[in-house]
Amino acid sequence: MTVPDFAARTQLSDDVARLIRTRIFDGGYAAGSYIRLDQLAAELGISVTPVREALFALRAEGLIAQQPHRGFVVLPVTGRDVADVANVQGYVGGELAARAAVNITDDQLRELKQIQAELEEAYAGADNDRTVRLNHEFHRAINVAADSPKLAQLMSQITRYAPESVFPAIEGWPEQSMRDHRRILSALKKHDDELARAAMSQHLAAGAVPLIEHLAARGVVVDGSHPTSG
Repeated sequence: MTVPDFAARTQLSDDVARLIRTRIFDGGYAAGSYIRLDQLAAELGISVTPVREALFALRAEGLIAQQPHRGFVVLPVTGRDVADVANVQGYVGGELAARAAVNITDDQLRELKQIQAELEEAYAGADNDRTVRLNHEFHRAINVAADSPKLAQLMSQITRYAPESVFPAIEGWPEQSMRDHRRILSALKKHDDELARAAMSQHLAAGAVPLIEHLAARGVVVDGSHPTSG
């Protein structure tokens, strides 16, 4: 994995936290391993302060724990954890999509279609970094169109727990995701709030099972269970 040029940035702690999350979910930091603050700061060419801030943020998210005199240890990820996050994303994201269907403007629809076209190009070119960025932009544009800032902020916090960077590597997911996105776009164009809610909810929840299987195969998820939504 290519390490970003952290030294060139001014706001670092969020970027460091994102890097650590990615390493946890791609198996780079296994459950039970320790993340050494000084070592990571030296690797990234930055001071220990943003690394410490990132580690404290990840501790608050429940991804790592701090042990006295030993540092920060990576906690296990379970299938239930991943399924719970996907189900909450599905509920909140569905509500945002429903509100977006009511409020979305023609300009916002054009922007979404452009993002989707670029996303499909990125998937076709196997450009994983670009697909992750554009997929995030697609969902963010819908959340902005919902005109519900607090709910969108909550969705942003939930999304931190979802390993977005993993999805392009899951077999069959790019094709499934593109089909889902087209259904969501169609519902938004029709200004059909219930159709948009259902399409978005199903899209976000559908990723749980293949994601758990993908993570379990790489030893990231410590059990194979994947509870379904009730």
